[in-house]
Order: sequence, then structure tokens, then C-alpha cells
Amino acid sequence: MSSSTPCKNAPPEQLAPYLRQRRSVLSACASQVLVASGLLGLSTASNAQAQEPATALAPAEVRTALRGARWSGSARLRYWGFDVYDARLWVSDDFRASRFAQHALMLELVYLRGLQGSSIAERSLVEMRRSAAIAQAQAQRWLAAMQDAFPDVKAGDRLTGLHSPGVGARFWFNGQPRAFVADPEFSRLFFGIWLAPSTSEPQMRSALLAQAAP
Repeated sequence: MSSSTPCKNAPPEQLAPYLRQRRSVLSACASQVLVASGLLGLSTASNAQAQEPATALAPAEVRTALRGARWSGSARLRYWGFDVYDARLWVSDDFRASRFAQHALMLELVYLRGLQGSSIAERSLVEMRRSAAIAQAQAQRWLAAMQDAFPDVKAGDRLTGLHSPGVGARFWFNGQPRAFVADPEFSRLFFGIWLAPSTSEPQMRSALLAQAAP
């Protein structure tokens, strides 16, 4: 019998450590696939749908930072059967989907599995480039800002972002202030990952904007 492969007739107490190790390796591989394939956000296999009533209660940071916030839509990202996060969009009464970048809005992500903050930042930059060309020097500055803003996450963690037109983007982690990026163009492209017509995930965009005026 190979030392690395348990015999099919081995007693359960000898098999248990081997099975735990295999589960750990498989879980790590699944997370790496999610990171490589889309993770912050967007993947070609997401299942997005409006899931909540318009009376859904906004988290404290949304109620504080976005006066009169109302729920616009929700979506769950799934990739290859793995739940990645739930997203909720909060907007003001005068919000129009076709001019999303001209309105203050807040996006909340509730993660359903662990991901590395550095990988979230790197994928964000890839998705932002779908909407506009970004010079390399600018890309490096924005990447550094996102690496500071996005910590490693585990299941249950919440990352909330505020888009302030003409000002920039502000981020909270589990309801606590995390970072501010004072760059309006960064904010427009970042939130455009989900809301711009050029998004790689149009179904998710439609779900998040389900209750918004066109």
C-alpha cells in the first residue's frame, strides 16, 4: 500500500486524517478558481435575481451616508455552483439607471466564502478596464488604493461602497469606515463594474437595477 493512498479496507480512524486533508485541498483549489475567474465580482456563470422587497432595511452606514436611501435590487453571484457573495444596491429617489454615475449610490457585498483582498483589487482593475482605457501609471495608483481598501474576507463579511459624483468613492468593512479614494473617475469606473452597460455581467446589472427608474 502506498503511504499517500489509504487502503480501502483501512479502519475509519486511519482514513479520517486523509479525508480531512483532501477536503482542505479541494476547498483551496475551488477558491483559486474563483479568484482566477472573476471573483469580485463578475463571472460568466453568475445567477442574478432580485431577492428582497423594496422595504428592505439598509445597513447603518447606508442610512448615515445616503440620505433617503431605498433598495434598488439584489443579486447573488454563483460560479460553478459556488456561492461567492450577495449584492444589494441602494439609491436615492431621483436615481436613474441610464445616468447612474451622476447619482450618489451605495453597493453592499456580503461575502459567502473567503477571498484575498489583493485578488479582489486586481480583478476590479480588470473589470474597470472594460469601460475605459486606463494608463499604466494610473492603473498602478488605483490598484494600490484598492489593495489598501479591500481586506481579506471570509464568509459573512460585508464590504460597502459609496459613489459620490464629482468626489470619489468611500468604503466600509463590516460597517466600519475603511478607505476613501478621492478620484471621481475611479469611482465612476469602479461602480460601473456592476452598473455600466459595458459590464461583463448584464444579468446582475438588471437585477441590481430592478427597482430603479430607467
